[in-house]
Amino acid sequence: MKLLKRVLLLLVVIIGVVVYLNYPKLNIISGYAAKNVASGVFLAHRSAASMNQYDNSAPLIKIASTEVDQSEQSASSTVYGMMERTAVYREGLGAVLINDDYDPDNFTLRPKRNQPNDTIPYPYGQAEPLDTVLLEVDMDQINKAIAMAFAEPESQKTRTFLILYKGHLIAEKYIDGFDKDTPILGWSMTKSVLASCYGILEHQGKLEMDWPAPIPEWKDDERKDITLNHLLRMQSGLAWDEDYTGISDVTRMLFLDSDMTKAQRDKKAIAKPTEIWNYSSGTTNLLSGILKQQFRSHQEYLDFPYSALIDKIGMYSMVMEADMAGNYVGSSYAWASTRDWARYGQLHLNKGNWKGEQLFDASWINYITTPTANSNGTYGAHFWLNAEGKYPDVPTDMFSCNGFEGQHVFMIPSKDLVVVRTGLAEEPYFDVNGVLSNIVKAVP
Repeated sequence: MKLLKRVLLLLVVIIGVVVYLNYPKLNIISGYAAKNVASGVFLAHRSAASMNQYDNSAPLIKIASTEVDQSEQSASSTVYGMMERTAVYREGLGAVLINDDYDPDNFTLRPKRNQPNDTIPYPYGQAEPLDTVLLEVDMDQINKAIAMAFAEPESQKTRTFLILYKGHLIAEKYIDGFDKDTPILGWSMTKSVLASCYGILEHQGKLEMDWPAPIPEWKDDERKDITLNHLLRMQSGLAWDEDYTGISDVTRMLFLDSDMTKAQRDKKAIAKPTEIWNYSSGTTNLLSGILKQQFRSHQEYLDFPYSALIDKIGMYSMVMEADMAGNYVGSSYAWASTRDWARYGQLHLNKGNWKGEQLFDASWINYITTPTANSNGTYGAHFWLNAEGKYPDVPTDMFSCNGFEGQHVFMIPSKDLVVVRTGLAEEPYFDVNGVLSNIVKAVP
């Protein structure tokens, strides 16, 4: 009996220690779960059951329990009844994790959308794509690539896949529960969208990439020499910890901060600009805050990405979510259908030209695809690269938007290809080189 009591006491102590050591993480776990479900249900129109079963099935996240309140358009999560977090959906601004300072009256402003219908076939319009047969395309090879992308569904977890060739839709496939209209969270693909806003403003003559970042707190210290270019290339030299496995700079920002533009702004320099390359979601959200400074009003800031880019090219399904301070979370939170993500890729194959209108300079493509020092040829300016042949069987001019869990928009100019893949698993489970190499072989 004494032995049993000792064993039970030991178990209690062990459980207590585990809870003590991991209690701060519960805030992140329940916050992730609540935010993901709220966005999935109210923005992507998926069921709470599906979001919990699949999207929140990652290690640790799956221990959270989430309930949805349809009347309040919110989702609340706890971990074994502890650390409750709530995310609230706001039409036009997406879902946001709230705290005691949340006031719904602060979100009366919404981005104005302009979404005219037309009869132009996809991808340049809203009508269904033309049933085009391109004799130069080896469809057997294309089908082989698609089969490879959806093989081993329990590990690869591909959800949607689409190929544009010379501006024509030549293949697309969706798993059950997803279709051409289902909004998909791009995660860090959002960074590229935010960067495009800078390209557009540069084209309009409203800013230049070599301008010093307009941060008053930096003007009298070593950070004063950081430019917009340094920020877009992730080479500012500022400290940042992009670790999603625990409590870090990025997880605190995404799941605890009300104003996500401040996290990187308040970091000290650990190197001079260009000396190091350090991937940072905080940098992109800082750029979102700097973007807001370019406009006279918050309404103009909210409208700009849509009027100048998103609605301009017909990405009507896209929603960029905002934090509690009303800033776009440019690092992580844009949702769009697979077809609309492909439109974005096509814009870049077109070097910024959309139906005769130049949204950003053709030279912007050269800028974003020029390798950044110390990135081993894998990063340009908020776009990923294959410049040094990371994917050996894919052309080196390939550049891409990449997001957590294997969200991709691949653009291969030399082959006139746009390939979109979304899912819940990335490399090594999803074989980027193998799938893309098969597609490349299918076209001249």
